[in-house]
Amino acid sequence: MSDIIETWFDQPLLFTIAERHVRGRLVRLGPTLQTIMGAHNYPPVAEKLLAEALVLTVLLGSTLKDENGQMTLQAQTGGGPIELLVCDYRGGELRGYLKFDAERLAEVGSDPTLFALFGEGFLAITFDQATTAERYQGIVPLEGASIGEAAEHYFEQSEQIPSLIKLAARHDPEAGCLAGGLLLQHLPEGEVGRDRLHVRHDNTEWEHAKTIAATLKDEELTDPATSLETLAWRLFHEDEVRVEPGIGVSRGCRCSPGYFAGVLAQFPEAERADMADENGRIVVDCAFCSRFFPIPLDEISAHNRAE
Repeated sequence: MSDIIETWFDQPLLFTIAERHVRGRLVRLGPTLQTIMGAHNYPPVAEKLLAEALVLTVLLGSTLKDENGQMTLQAQTGGGPIELLVCDYRGGELRGYLKFDAERLAEVGSDPTLFALFGEGFLAITFDQATTAERYQGIVPLEGASIGEAAEHYFEQSEQIPSLIKLAARHDPEAGCLAGGLLLQHLPEGEVGRDRLHVRHDNTEWEHAKTIAATLKDEELTDPATSLETLAWRLFHEDEVRVEPGIGVSRGCRCSPGYFAGVLAQFPEAERADMADENGRIVVDCAFCSRFFPIPLDEISAHNRAE
């Protein structure tokens, strides 16, 4: 491994093992995660679920080749206490939100299954490429022991890329919520026209790398005293591992009075009048950052005139 500044929090580490045709991402969220969680008062089960979903969002978002592209993770629930889960990533900006039935969530225990949380739910993963305006979406059942396993099914079915995803989250009494994750993928060998790996039988390289990566412990992913480079070295010290830092992550809620005025300006004037309160304002609730934005009707009209 080459000598670089070590990576600790809120920045993915990208790595490749060329001889095994493997690429990976490691990330640990700390201050950014605490900022996102600080806008809400989530119970422990909900906090852990959202923290792992945010880590997964960074891992997947860091695979975007288009720096202005966006990756969105959304759970479509089917009768469970979790009513809505949505996270997105764009250029290092991360946000996420969880809506739930508090009474029903309290009944599922401290270590619930995905079915207990979501019922017959589905996970939608969407990649929007800003440069080409292309959109790729895969929808898979929310099955398995974790939301990470559901995402593995996405890569297997939609991308036909063997993948391993490990996610971990915990609440530290002093530091607050900490979470980390690993994404490991075995890719085609680069030759155009080569068979996809799922139809080949010479996957010993992948099986070896996956077996080693599976030994990574939750405690290591969330350990603030261990750099991500150290984790990669512990796992793959027998191979040549090339590493590079990814884009730094920060909370990226895009709410602002100007943004909401632009959205509301798309509604007919009569509908805007019906939405307004007695003071002539439309109050917009941003679920991501738990803030209210009163937008005066005259500001919306001014936005239309400016257009």
